[in-house]
Amino acid sequence: MSTLLIKNTTVLVTMDDRQREIADGGLFIRDGLIEQVGPSNELPTSADEILDLTGHIILPGLVNTHHHFYQTLTRAVPAAQDANLFNWLKTLYPIWAGLTPEDIFISTQTALAELAFSGCTTASDHLYLFPNGSKLDDEIDAAKEIGMRIHASRGSMSLGESDGGLPPDSVVDTEESILKDSQRLIETYHDSKPGAMTQIVLAPCSPFSVTSDLMKQSAILAREYGVQLHTHLAETEDEEQFCLDMFGHRPVDYMGEVGWLDSDVWFAHSVYVNEEEINTYAKHHCGVAHCPSSNMRLASGIAPIKEMLAAGVDVGLGVDGSASNDGSHMLGEARQAMLLARVKEGITGYSLSSDNRKLMTARDALQLATRGGAAVLGRSDIGSLEKGKCADFFAIKLNTLDYAGALHDPVAATIFAQPVKANYTVVNGKFVIKEGQLLHVDEAELVKKHNKAAKRLLDR
Repeated sequence: MSTLLIKNTTVLVTMDDRQREIADGGLFIRDGLIEQVGPSNELPTSADEILDLTGHIILPGLVNTHHHFYQTLTRAVPAAQDANLFNWLKTLYPIWAGLTPEDIFISTQTALAELAFSGCTTASDHLYLFPNGSKLDDEIDAAKEIGMRIHASRGSMSLGESDGGLPPDSVVDTEESILKDSQRLIETYHDSKPGAMTQIVLAPCSPFSVTSDLMKQSAILAREYGVQLHTHLAETEDEEQFCLDMFGHRPVDYMGEVGWLDSDVWFAHSVYVNEEEINTYAKHHCGVAHCPSSNMRLASGIAPIKEMLAAGVDVGLGVDGSASNDGSHMLGEARQAMLLARVKEGITGYSLSSDNRKLMTARDALQLATRGGAAVLGRSDIGSLEKGKCADFFAIKLNTLDYAGALHDPVAATIFAQPVKANYTVVNGKFVIKEGQLLHVDEAELVKKHNKAAKRLLDR
């Protein structure tokens, strides 16, 4: 039995149903779970470890619903800097074909460390190519060492260029081997209990890189084991046209054809969905991972997030791959989501005099990054700071240059001001970041290894 007492924070943001923001707040944690949350003077006075966070703000750990960790190795690649999605992929597929198991391990730790510094405590990753003996196991092992909570998606590509798909044949795999490995991973690693640190997701990559049969068989296998399903969908107009030409359906209708419209499914992007398709998501309780920075970087468009939320669709945030975002900062992604939503309002004719329009607020953006992401991942044990939930949170020091002049509303300041690094990040009651330092991995050595691996990949 271990206990941790956090006390004297300037403000503790619970994100609970009452949206409580507790001045001079704190937490009492036992064995990784929150036992008490409230004003510091109402909490126990003793614990195995006591941390006085005077001058800090505490927020629930942010939940990242879409990423490709391995892409941290190919950030800002010159030939892919100014390409749209399909050309970006065609440029990078040959580079990614050189990935090794060590590359997957290193890039996972880099991405997770970066996420932890941004206040993220739970991350879903989508690994969909496995060259040179690489396995999802490499990512899972790396995450355990860092101490982050992950949803590891066993991605896949089975539709190569020779069969009408986008990826080169050299990076696709057989459906038999994909399904066999998917089953192995679920049986080996998936933990369905509350507080789980590792869950497995089945995630055929996209309509333009897998067959209809693999989509159907993956859904059957996932439901047999009770795990979630994830894929990219409706990201670009090119994809929409591909689906019409290849399958005779728009992307969302195609998901219905392959059995992918259900509450155990969430889609990345969903930029090109109409009102009827948004209502389809809501009817079937499908979730969406909104990736604003990536959609801007690749000139894909602006997802209709306001319309999705109004329809009752669960929406979370994703930093997406670090070769289409070139960073893994979840607090920054929440800021981007707020700003991009406001741009969209401007494009569609926002008016202060209109009763039916409301700009996305900083607290709305935090909702997407916490409770929204937890709902998308099908978890009720994370996303807010409440009794009985996992002790996942981060703390930021407020008396800094970054927040000078913004302390009249420090909660909003975390979104409106430029994103900063967390001073403390705690997952399951254990420190991953403490006093601004990464605890379980040598950061300088990790950066050195990462840059060496990235150079090798591009020099091939």
